[in-house]
Amino acid sequence: MKKASILLALAVSLTGFFQACQPNENENPTPIDGVDEETYAGGLLGTTFNQSASAYEDPTPAVEMAGMVNAFKYGEFFFEHTITQNNPPFNGLGPLYVRSSCESCHPGYGHGRRMERYRADDWGNGYLLVVYNTTNDAYETSVAGMPQTKAVQPFKPSIDEEKVNIAWLDYTDEWNNTFPDGETYSLIYPEVTIPEDAFYAPLATPYSQLGFRLESTIGIYGTGLLDAIPDDSLKAQYQREYDAGAQLNPAIWAGSDWASTYGNTNHPKRFTYALSRGPLQDAAGANAIWNIPNVTRSDRRSHYLSLNKSIYATTASKDPEVQAAFYDYFPDWNKTGDPETDIYNYLMCDTLPIEMSDQDYVNFMVWHRGLAVPAARNLSDETVQRGRKLFRELGCATCHRPSWTTGDDNFTDPNGFFADGDARLPRYPHQKIWPYTDMVQHRLFMKNDIRTGWCRTTPLWGRGLAPICSGHDDRLHDCRARNVIEAIMWHGSAQSDARRSVENFRQLSKADRDAVVKFINAI
Repeated sequence: MKKASILLALAVSLTGFFQACQPNENENPTPIDGVDEETYAGGLLGTTFNQSASAYEDPTPAVEMAGMVNAFKYGEFFFEHTITQNNPPFNGLGPLYVRSSCESCHPGYGHGRRMERYRADDWGNGYLLVVYNTTNDAYETSVAGMPQTKAVQPFKPSIDEEKVNIAWLDYTDEWNNTFPDGETYSLIYPEVTIPEDAFYAPLATPYSQLGFRLESTIGIYGTGLLDAIPDDSLKAQYQREYDAGAQLNPAIWAGSDWASTYGNTNHPKRFTYALSRGPLQDAAGANAIWNIPNVTRSDRRSHYLSLNKSIYATTASKDPEVQAAFYDYFPDWNKTGDPETDIYNYLMCDTLPIEMSDQDYVNFMVWHRGLAVPAARNLSDETVQRGRKLFRELGCATCHRPSWTTGDDNFTDPNGFFADGDARLPRYPHQKIWPYTDMVQHRLFMKNDIRTGWCRTTPLWGRGLAPICSGHDDRLHDCRARNVIEAIMWHGSAQSDARRSVENFRQLSKADRDAVVKFINAI
């Protein structure tokens, strides 16, 4: 294992190399002092050579070089610590919440794991329920986009999680789950059912029109590096794929320009499976520290409730049990003497007391933007090199684009909390990184597919360490794939954008299929 000091020295001496030489993103890696360039998955400023169970937890060399390690460690506390109601600085839980800690959703800082049941307190349950109208794919507005199944007394959760049922069903594909040489594999998929009486507030959509899906949390390491990919590079990728005849989500791409950008910004959408977020400073982590435990801060002084907040607020305000105990739990709340009015005002208020200090939030974002990517491993291995070559020949690299080059990384914050390129956060200018994603949504047409069918290509970097770091190897958006082979074969629907690659993969010998798997686990 290389020492951090060696990596830092290389970062200082070779950053100029990347600035001066901007190679074709997908050409063969070039050696750096005899080491395969691709080994530095996160570039010279974003890679850790830790391969132990803590490999996803390290700060980047950029964090260390900028003297931000202490801030990084303080931010890490908020990811790992259980949020409570009133124990500063980890206070602020509720009134409704999805989880009471970040790490419970991201075991070992990685992806959530496949679960047999839905319980928010089960360690590793990174599942977020998706409740939507099947006639138009819109989220059900009587619950939050990430429905809350936990509540602080006297409030009641939006959905009674004990009534949520997950059934794992067997699936047989058109090839009878068998390769031409006789080797077999198995495929399973989740079917989620939630009875109507599990919902606390009245539904805005007729129950018969509701659909239910699972979406698991993603790995969080390296997100700062993905944020540093220039907007114009993303645009060029979309144009390249569109010109090649790829079917792109018309809600994102209009043929020669963006059909929509993030919020009131000009930034393209780049984060989450659904491409619901733009810059990292207003993406999953920045929002999750607020809406998952419902902790307020200076730029988030309201509660995360139902998408139509008044639906839940009205229901709770009229609940006799909530009324009877409200003042016991919120004795300092401004009172009118009418509990129905006070409960409604409390839930709808957008000037709530601040529970997370600005400095704590800055530290949290230093940590979030500062997580390193594990170095690729065993790239000189003959079998891994064979798998690397086959990965490209099969067409897998079309969507799982191997590398990108970051720009100046003068990031922005749609919230206005951080100034553009704020010196309080780490930056990753001009780094060649190897995330293995095109950052574009594609469709796989899987049984019980993701809502809308469009799913952003998941980065593959570091995933081979998941069994060590997270205790599982579950893959895909709902963790239906229990290993790499299953993940590949779920790409094989007749309508799938990856159909040809899967057909090519099926024709390989077992030795070559194993080589592809070994390569994927090495990067």
